[in-house]
Amino acid sequence: MKLTYPARYWHPDETSGREKRIVCTCCPRECALREGQRGFCFTRMNRGGQLDLTGYGRVIGLCADPIEKKPLNHFYPGTGVLSFGTAGCNLGCKFCQNWSMSKAQDYDRAAAYVPPEQIPKLAIEAGCDSVAFTYNDPTIFVEYAIDVAQACRAAGIHTVAVTAGFINPAARKDLFAHIDAANIDLKAFSEVFYKRICLGGGLREVLDTLEYLRQQASTWFEVTTLLIPDENDSDSEIQAECDWLLTHLGDSVPVHFTAFHPDWKMRDKMPTPHDTLRRARAIALRAGLKFVYVGNVHDSGSSSTYCSGCGALLIERDWYQLGTYTLRENRCDACGTEIPGVFSQSGMGAFGAQRFGVST
Repeated sequence: MKLTYPARYWHPDETSGREKRIVCTCCPRECALREGQRGFCFTRMNRGGQLDLTGYGRVIGLCADPIEKKPLNHFYPGTGVLSFGTAGCNLGCKFCQNWSMSKAQDYDRAAAYVPPEQIPKLAIEAGCDSVAFTYNDPTIFVEYAIDVAQACRAAGIHTVAVTAGFINPAARKDLFAHIDAANIDLKAFSEVFYKRICLGGGLREVLDTLEYLRQQASTWFEVTTLLIPDENDSDSEIQAECDWLLTHLGDSVPVHFTAFHPDWKMRDKMPTPHDTLRRARAIALRAGLKFVYVGNVHDSGSSSTYCSGCGALLIERDWYQLGTYTLRENRCDACGTEIPGVFSQSGMGAFGAQRFGVST
């Protein structure tokens, strides 16, 4: 069993007056680590003057999900995705919906070692077309994510990164060279929110990742913002986000506004009202974005995909259950308008809304 792994993305700390440290350069936090010290993410550690990835292959939460749960609405609809994460995270979001994993710090009890080559085999056995790095953030286990992605590609399995996009350029380039699709979790459109609610992080770095994906990568990607009452749900902030997305990413990037539920350190907040999600969607559509969705609620009308040319219903969704499907490859069957995304030539997958655990 591989308990440690030589990490990439670091250099010796040359700051004068400091005891000997190394600097992890995987994410913009750039933690300066003394001997034996772990970074904010918990998984990257100074061991003997070298950076170790202590969580390499230590997988938590293996299960099979519908791809729509990531959420990805324009990437092989109706197919299954093998999902997992690891312990730790490089953000400290007070509202984290997966805090039991992202804040876990006991690998021996919380995680099982799974070598990269086993992951695509598990996906195939579970009837999944893709593998998703999710629950925490693949940024912190980027070396393992790349190894898994290479094994998946060799086996004909797609890979998906569900990430906050808070990652430095070198690691970002290496990761997305191997990733087929991504959902970028844009926490808010405010630097103050990132600093106060996410305990660090930064809007500018996330926007850089979005621009990189649009301009330099071949990865299909969609954007999600979890709307938290009185924190990031004002009309002005939603409008500013939508205007930026339209200007920098174009009108065809799929955008998801999803409902918050009270959890971890924000249990005092009320759940996101359904009307807030619909209001955000209306703002986005008026701004000129063509494919806007609401999530974590039952709302077929606002969760389905419509043709940007003629308005025809293309993919009907109720939560993660698909109904009507009228795409022909990537075109509207009614008017022939091309719909951006990655769609199967054989039509909708048959995985459905099921979810089940997967054993190693």
